[in-house]
Amino acid sequence: MKKVTRWYSSRLEEEITLARWGHWGQPVVLFPTAGGDAEEVERMHLIEAVQPLIDAGRIKVYSFDSVAGRALAEQAGSVEHRCWLLKQTGEYLVHEVVPAIAEDCGGNWQELITAGASIGAFNAVAMLCRYPAIFRAAIGMSGTYDLEKLMGFKGNADYYLSTPLQFLPNLEPGDMLETLRTRLVLLPFGQGLWESADESWQMANTLGACGIPNRADAWSHEHHHDWATWREMLPLYLDELVD
Repeated sequence: MKKVTRWYSSRLEEEITLARWGHWGQPVVLFPTAGGDAEEVERMHLIEAVQPLIDAGRIKVYSFDSVAGRALAEQAGSVEHRCWLLKQTGEYLVHEVVPAIAEDCGGNWQELITAGASIGAFNAVAMLCRYPAIFRAAIGMSGTYDLEKLMGFKGNADYYLSTPLQFLPNLEPGDMLETLRTRLVLLPFGQGLWESADESWQMANTLGACGIPNRADAWSHEHHHDWATWREMLPLYLDELVD
């Protein structure tokens, strides 16, 4: 059911761990929170929460180390380096993780789903927006979508290319935008402690202005920015998206 692999990524310039849970079903890339590693989602019982979907052969879950998120949380290196890591995370995912997922699924290609919470939500939504030919839906739980406060400045070209709030409003008509308009982004958030509903609404409005299907779901004031909320959310939204 569980498999863990590790290899050196020239794109991220360090060894990265990729973990997988499941034997069959829709591949789901589940991003850790800010500084989380590949197995954080298991330690925090998010895998347990979706275990019925895994056992039923409806999903296979993949997660890898949050290198960029860790650098953001720790303010490691220069701001330029952190922006570079954000951009390179997408390169690593598309050119290394996606082929590994395809091989693990027996070479049977299908569009992927992304999911994550907090900064993991940023990654989930950003990857769909950057690579809509690869990902068909994203679940961004309690998302942190504007990273400028963590960056400490307005960003650079790498940040612009990595951030949907930055690049989506400037997308020209063409194949990428047309493909995005066939995708779905789900943006659930709580209204309890440490939640920032404004960021999810800002993301929803940005997507909507581009004609990209999305839904922002406001949960109750009892749902805080915490794992208990995300353990409740994730199985519900995955159940909605997969056969």
